[in-house]
Amino acid sequence: QEQLVESGGGLVQPGGSLRLSCVLSGFTFDDYTIIAWFRQAPGKEREGVSCISSSDGRTNYANSVTGRFTISQDNTKNTVYLQMNSLKPEDTGVYYCAAGSIVFRMCVDTLEYDYWGQGTQVTVSS
Repeated sequence: QEQLVESGGGLVQPGGSLRLSCVLSGFTFDDYTIIAWFRQAPGKEREGVSCISSSDGRTNYANSVTGRFTISQDNTKNTVYLQMNSLKPEDTGVYYCAAGSIVFRMCVDTLEYDYWGQGTQVTVSS
């Protein structure tokens, strides 16, 4: 059964860091071109945060996280990471991992992914 499993969320103070993990279970990076992270704050729409092209490692970021977040993949562990530094209260939300065959330039602007994880809560608060 194909699924994505996120972990690593939690409560952190502003300025702190967290690293989220997304494990691909039942499929590999060869099956889908793009792995992405999205987030959804209470009362707001789900928004793209970052994505990585599984074949060549190209990355893309939302303007709001550029310079603070880094996405990476470990093929040996079938895992995608999201390193989040200099966290702000507005980064609070449920973070979701997604996999799909998406055009790279659209990867943080579309929700048309084939698989979604269950989400992990990130709360940035003092």
